[in-house]
Amino acid sequence: MIRKLFFTLILAGVFTTSGAERIKDLTHLQGVRDNQLVGYGLVVGLDGTGDQTSQTPFTVQSLKNMLLQFGIVLPPGVIPQLKNVAAVAVHATLPAFSKTGQTIDVTVSSIGNSKSLRGGTLLMTPMKGADGKVYAMAQGSLLVSGVNAGGSDGSSITVNIPSVGSIPNGAIVERTVKNPFLEGDYITLNLNRSDFTTANRLARAINETVGTGIAQPIDSISIRVSAPHEPAQRVAFASLVENITFEPGEAAARVVVNSRTGTVVIGSRVRILPAAVAHGTLVVTVTENTQVSQPGAFSRRGNTAITQQSDLDISLKDNHMFMIDSGVTLQDVVNAVNRVGASPADLVAILQALKQAGALRAELVVI
Repeated sequence: MIRKLFFTLILAGVFTTSGAERIKDLTHLQGVRDNQLVGYGLVVGLDGTGDQTSQTPFTVQSLKNMLLQFGIVLPPGVIPQLKNVAAVAVHATLPAFSKTGQTIDVTVSSIGNSKSLRGGTLLMTPMKGADGKVYAMAQGSLLVSGVNAGGSDGSSITVNIPSVGSIPNGAIVERTVKNPFLEGDYITLNLNRSDFTTANRLARAINETVGTGIAQPIDSISIRVSAPHEPAQRVAFASLVENITFEPGEAAARVVVNSRTGTVVIGSRVRILPAAVAHGTLVVTVTENTQVSQPGAFSRRGNTAITQQSDLDISLKDNHMFMIDSGVTLQDVVNAVNRVGASPADLVAILQALKQAGALRAELVVI
């Protein structure tokens, strides 16, 4: 049944709706994900900007272990003074469906006290996943955008970050990661943002396009979609489904406040019940005046004295009070806040007070 419906859909085509969004822009396939890789290695060939061996003994230990693999044994008690070697952490992201022999980009970061990795070369470094297995091998010349320069008098200047570099296509994939895309009788679409309305509409759009009963919403995140077993047909079917368009549900009424930057974002569905808002600021001004006291003319006694006189002024700016009617829109809220001349910090205080009073019909999120 799935196969017949699939080929019928190919012939009929998928029609898009103006203003709708594609499924691929709002969801991702369950089990199809990237994986993080990390490794520890050595960068060589630096121009005197490597680790200081007296403060980074692990760099010397790593170099000794590497030389030992090539049959070179340093005499006991010998500590090489390395200026062109740096210990680094290497990390990368292994995309889904990556195959053996493909290359991925890697980022190299100094973990010692190296001043710059510019001009260095990363030696062969195994890249491991969370399970401890090696999935890629990294090696190559670094690209460093940062620069660090200094003078003989101790002055220095640094542009960007010279202790971090990258190697485009610097790692070769050695092991593939298994994913459940071709397993089972169905694929599962997970929404990027939890919403029951969007999940229900998405399943309905698939059923209306492909056939009744093909898609079933499981919860506010996941939608289970029956799919063909044959790999080529499943890939084509997934491509077809992800390009179906539908109208997602509207976002919940939410006000987001960034307490560090003072940024306030108000959603279009925010509503405020009738409330009166007063806004006023107490201003305290302290002025320091310097006064000079000198002895009389031709006086042999006395010294010039300097005294400080403080003037304290307390004033209250004009209080503003305005009335908010029931069910006002976002534009009304913005206009009302602008009327009182509230700063971002004042706006946050007003919104919090409205929330406490039960007049703000929205979720207040402070990040």
